[in-house]
Amino acid sequence: MRIASIVLILWLIAGAVAAGQRGYYTGPVENCNQVATIAVTIVAGPLNYLGMNPKIACQTPQPSK
Repeated sequence: MRIASIVLILWLIAGAVAAGQRGYYTGPVENCNQVATIAVTIVAGPLNYLGMNPKIACQTPQPSK
């Protein structure tokens, strides 16, 4: 179980580094798409270095008028 935890942590660190290299942390997060893309990039981990470039498009509900 301990090895699995270490692998998971390293996986997420690799994803966070990949997101940083793509410049996702440089500006303010303005919408749902940016948050989702950053999260998926982190979860993808080392797969980012094998050519995976996840992008997510989402829509947040708008308040009723």
